[in-house]
Amino acid sequence: MLPSKPLRFKDSTHFRSGETLGLVSWARASSPWLIHFNSAGCNACDIEIVAALTPRFDLERFGALLKGSPRHADVLVVTGTVTRQTRDRIVRVWEQMPEPKFAVAVGNCCVSGGVFRGCYNSYPGLDSVIPVAAYVYGCPPKPENIIHGVATLLGKIRGG
Repeated sequence: MLPSKPLRFKDSTHFRSGETLGLVSWARASSPWLIHFNSAGCNACDIEIVAALTPRFDLERFGALLKGSPRHADVLVVTGTVTRQTRDRIVRVWEQMPEPKFAVAVGNCCVSGGVFRGCYNSYPGLDSVIPVAAYVYGCPPKPENIIHGVATLLGKIRGG
């Protein structure tokens, strides 16, 4: 069902202020397609993302669908510490995604560098490389927190 009145974006870095939400943008807000990028780390956050996609937690009830190509994805979900090796790869995946695009930083390592903050080969968080729309804290974050982060992002997209 289409919304009864046109939705409008408030203030967002990805959209001009006051732009009307069209049918395509409404569909993107109702069914975000995700791509997962593990930059480095212990893979605990990756396991929690997979757990959030299972029927027990059911991230798909928000319409989220995991995709394998950045050209089809709306949301980049990044886990692990952003290192000098993975920085260029993250930027390349980010540039391959169509507009509008959003990034979600999952886990303390991705949000702030975690235990690797201040190391010679790591950046102090994903937001120092690409713009981040939602942060999910925890080491590792629970699937409920990941779902809350995606739901918060969807609320930002809808202008709520």
